[in-house]
Amino acid sequence: MNILLAPMEGLLDFALRDILTRVGGIDRCVSEFIRVTDTLLPERAFRRIVPELMHGGRTPAGVPVRAQLLGSDPACMADNAARLAGMGPAGIDINFGCPAKVVNRHGGGAALLKEPELMERIVAAVRSAVPAEMPVSAKMRLGFDDDSRAIECAQAIVSGGAGELVVHARTKAHGYRPPAYWERIADIRAAVNIPLVANGEIWTVDDALRCREVSGCTDLMLGRGIVTDPGLALAIRFAVQGDADAPLPGWPELQPLLRTFWGLIEANIEPRHRAGRLKQWLNFLRRRFPEAEEAYQAVRTITDSRVITAWLDKALDAEPAPQPITTVVPLAA
Repeated sequence: MNILLAPMEGLLDFALRDILTRVGGIDRCVSEFIRVTDTLLPERAFRRIVPELMHGGRTPAGVPVRAQLLGSDPACMADNAARLAGMGPAGIDINFGCPAKVVNRHGGGAALLKEPELMERIVAAVRSAVPAEMPVSAKMRLGFDDDSRAIECAQAIVSGGAGELVVHARTKAHGYRPPAYWERIADIRAAVNIPLVANGEIWTVDDALRCREVSGCTDLMLGRGIVTDPGLALAIRFAVQGDADAPLPGWPELQPLLRTFWGLIEANIEPRHRAGRLKQWLNFLRRRFPEAEEAYQAVRTITDSRVITAWLDKALDAEPAPQPITTVVPLAA
């Protein structure tokens, strides 16, 4: 069983990858997408999204990170994949699932699900541009307006040469509204011969077990569920192993990680965006932890990052913010 950490633009970036992989239970991460248009990106553009490239393509906890590319031009995707491959990621992933209007308007992300032939050419171009030993995978939704071409799209990805496929069990039209249609992943699984990973609406251990049963997939990708409960991957792993009594991280164990997260944000995010990043994560955590609700309410109206630092030092009874474990490129660069 493999548990993957999802790419989530604007949420699950290098800082949360660092923190969540420290908690444990995650086998691999996929970065947020790197947008490819009509140019060959400089190496700094890849490092800005995937600073783990400067550290062997792994998080500080040692978990490998595949870098995700998003674009619709096969030749340009291939050129950028070749450059990226030379920087040492744990693999390259291709985005066929982003539902954002600005991305879809330019023919990227989920919009490509309307053109399976183009999807195949993109995957084939990327596969041929990188070394044979480098994994190439893809992530797709069930479709754009509906799921009528889901199997066709998956088969196109396989024909292009991808070695693994993550399926987010909703269409672009569904957005992030529940439910996720895990049974459609089972249909795709029956039609393709590469490993499939199930994704969508996995918030709890029970969700994970039902998803595995309905989809037929052993491997799972977690997104918002593990942002809400950082111990979710461990809990799923223990449940599958039948170890119901294994200890799981609670709020006391998360407090130092929250402080380390803030240290990363302070070191790498421009001041006007720092407070929002902490509030964003606390907003997820408060669904699971009453203490996070208290913390969220305490910082909800604060915009000055220096005030938040002082509050964290006092509220979490922490030492002053530690230096970041990794040196990363500021996102504003």
